[in-house]
Amino acid sequence: MSEEHDYDYEYNDKGEIVYYAVRPNKTQIKKDMAVLFALSEEMSELSATQLKYLELPDIIHKAVQEVSGMPHKGARKRLLKYITGQLHKIDVEPILEKLARMKNKSAHAVREHHMVERWRDRLITGGNEALTVFLNEQPDADRQQLRQLLRNVQKENEASKPPKSSRLLYRYLKSLFNIEGETDWEDSSEDDNEQGVEESSGFFEDDQEFEDDQD
Repeated sequence: MSEEHDYDYEYNDKGEIVYYAVRPNKTQIKKDMAVLFALSEEMSELSATQLKYLELPDIIHKAVQEVSGMPHKGARKRLLKYITGQLHKIDVEPILEKLARMKNKSAHAVREHHMVERWRDRLITGGNEALTVFLNEQPDADRQQLRQLLRNVQKENEASKPPKSSRLLYRYLKSLFNIEGETDWEDSSEDDNEQGVEESSGFFEDDQEFEDDQD
């Protein structure tokens, strides 16, 4: 396989353009290929939806899909090297820009997720006081729906049932904060907070008590 050369030019004594090959910088080439190999590995860890968002050339897209399901052995490394070679032939800046946007969006989603998660736990454990604070900050929230969800969380915990209402509460809070879509972390974080739910027992049994607090 012959090396590819960039070409530069200069003018000779007659004012004619004379082209000559510029010797490739092998050290820089190795660095560039290492970056592209790392990019190949990063793409192999993406979900199908994320991979589609990158809008890769078909030949690269299919190769990345194939390598993502391969064990970490020689065949996988060879395919990653093949992907690296294909990336070397194209402008990867658009791919890098989309990856950066995707990472920023993911980081933002994590922060939003934690905010909703903290409010959910605070409402479960904080009783009427926490609910009053929340309703003051979110006046569009349906207080009846919130109280019913919180009661259901308690009942499910007492009956050792799956935390369906805890998940519903999370999703309702997320809608109030105008957070769209699901996150990769939602399912794992939706496990019932048994300790918090046990501590909250009896906080929302008296509707009238809460109504009086609002007067």
